[in-house]
Amino acid sequence: MIGSAIKLVLTNLPAILFVVAFVLAYAVKSPEPLPARLLSWLLLLSVGVENVWFGFFHMFFPEMASSTIGWKASPFEFEIGAADFSLGVIAIVSFWRSLEFKAAVVLYVTLFYAGVASIHVYEAVVAGNFAPNNFGLLLLLTVVKMVLLPVLYLMVRRRRAG
Repeated sequence: MIGSAIKLVLTNLPAILFVVAFVLAYAVKSPEPLPARLLSWLLLLSVGVENVWFGFFHMFFPEMASSTIGWKASPFEFEIGAADFSLGVIAIVSFWRSLEFKAAVVLYVTLFYAGVASIHVYEAVVAGNFAPNNFGLLLLLTVVKMVLLPVLYLMVRRRRAG
């Protein structure tokens, strides 16, 4: 029973972190407007913690990580793991940093996620790879964040400039 619950949480961690970011942005009151709070919480949890998690698995459990995507493990697994882990750490740090710092993280995340999404869609269309972590909820969340993060950043920037 406990093992099943842990497996459920771990296999759905990206969706859980995304939802928790929204809940905390609404629940934790601060002088910051909602878009600023949401941007910070999404960067901390849905980008930061999530990518540290992904990086850990790609670097230390490449066969497991690749199999959930429908790919075979390769030496490049460690590279993507290091990139994921690094992005995660920087996104976590951004929670306590300025809007300018967050802007750099959002730009990187947006470009990185565009590349990630394009290869996953390509794999689904060309290779018929519809593995859960190649073409499913994880891809949808990637695309949503790729669009949502820059929109939130621009909303916060315009509000502060005005």
